[in-house]
Amino acid sequence: MSTTTISRPRQRNGANPPAPRRGSSTKRTTAGGGLASKLTVNGLLIIGCAYMVVPVLWLVFASTKNAADLYGTSAYAFGSFSLFDNIAAVAQQDNGLFFRWLANSVLYAGVGAVFGGLISVMAGYAFDKFQFRGKDTLFGFVLVGVLIPNTATVLPMYMLASVFGITNTIWAILIPVLCNPFSVYLARVYSASYVPGETLEAARVDGAGPIRSFFSLGLPMMMPGYITIALFQFVGVWNNFMLPLVMLQDQRLLPVSVGISIWQGYSVPQPEFTPMVITGSLLSILPLLVAFILLQRFWKSGLTAGSVK
Repeated sequence: MSTTTISRPRQRNGANPPAPRRGSSTKRTTAGGGLASKLTVNGLLIIGCAYMVVPVLWLVFASTKNAADLYGTSAYAFGSFSLFDNIAAVAQQDNGLFFRWLANSVLYAGVGAVFGGLISVMAGYAFDKFQFRGKDTLFGFVLVGVLIPNTATVLPMYMLASVFGITNTIWAILIPVLCNPFSVYLARVYSASYVPGETLEAARVDGAGPIRSFFSLGLPMMMPGYITIALFQFVGVWNNFMLPLVMLQDQRLLPVSVGISIWQGYSVPQPEFTPMVITGSLLSILPLLVAFILLQRFWKSGLTAGSVK
């Protein structure tokens, strides 16, 4: 019995080319879509950075100009390098009143950051870890307070300050900044992210009370969140304008934001005030830059709280 072997015919070169792999087109599409998304995201980031950095750059260039250079040179060109002359003029105006305004802003913002941030952290910690009657209702009022703009509360606070006779005093500014609804909300988020309930339960077993547990365990664990809240409080109080404008009449108690606005009003009939307004604005942002640079390792970690479970 013979066996016949059938051989497959040879393929000519170029005939029946191998079919392309199915994944290659998908990879090209994914690569094209990834490139487009990167360009979009980076473009938006560049626009956002320019929106924030360009005014500061203009402030740096303009602070080197005198009143004539401000209107006779390009916006982003150095003037006659009158920066030190402008600083000297700011220091000499009204016997150095600008630096009194700067010290007032540091006082108001510092108290609001340190003590106001601590109160907010304590409140957020209590809302997260404690169980008490009306907890959800009270926290609902906190969320409502987040939605109310600060300018809408200025007049009611002025009425209350008038009743207690503390208008035109530093207490009219310090007391309202001791607590912020948004900071309380953030503190509750940080407490849920940083402080595990098992650690507090172990502390209770060891005999630690609620206050000791907070200051010995809760607050150190929430320190990145506390620093972040304190920075938000510092910036918010530093930029606060309406509250001191309504509460204070004594110029020696004004913060730098209101003081510069007064000089801005003087610059309309007296153009020589314009370089001082610009230079004072540049000097007024230096404390904010110093605070963010010194505390950046804390607020960078605090901003990512709750992003990873």
